[in-house]
Amino acid sequence: MDIAPGTQASNSPLTEAKATAKDDTTVPATTPITSNPSPFITSLSWGKISISPTNGLTLDTIKDIKLYPGGARPWDWNETGTRHKPGIQLADVEELLAHGATVVVLSKGMQERLEVAEGVVERLEGRGVKVYVAETKEAVRLYNELVEGGNKVGGLVHSTC
Repeated sequence: MDIAPGTQASNSPLTEAKATAKDDTTVPATTPITSNPSPFITSLSWGKISISPTNGLTLDTIKDIKLYPGGARPWDWNETGTRHKPGIQLADVEELLAHGATVVVLSKGMQERLEVAEGVVERLEGRGVKVYVAETKEAVRLYNELVEGGNKVGGLVHSTC
């Protein structure tokens, strides 16, 4: 299903996350993963997201994640005071843009309970950013498709409700 930019497809605390180097050394999940492309999401299930190894590190067992060109990290809603309502705030997206994202995919959760705060999509589009908002499974599919297409993609993925 194709979704036009700015449209919506119909239909928390973080779990512990870890980053593992190729030599099995565990490093904090907040350690930046550096590389040019946005990482692929390799698996998604209720409460769990995994991404492809990027620059020798893998993030796994993440409940909510921020993805951007060159890396990813757990998305801690407490940093910006995000709640299901009013939802994703502009402050949640700023880090993605700071890493060079020109396309942003925002997930609404598996049951679409996470909203996007009023005006966020319009403000991003006003800055020339393409924005997609979708249910989480569709958002992940679209995100990976955009990454595969060579776009500078940022994403906020919520893997539960």
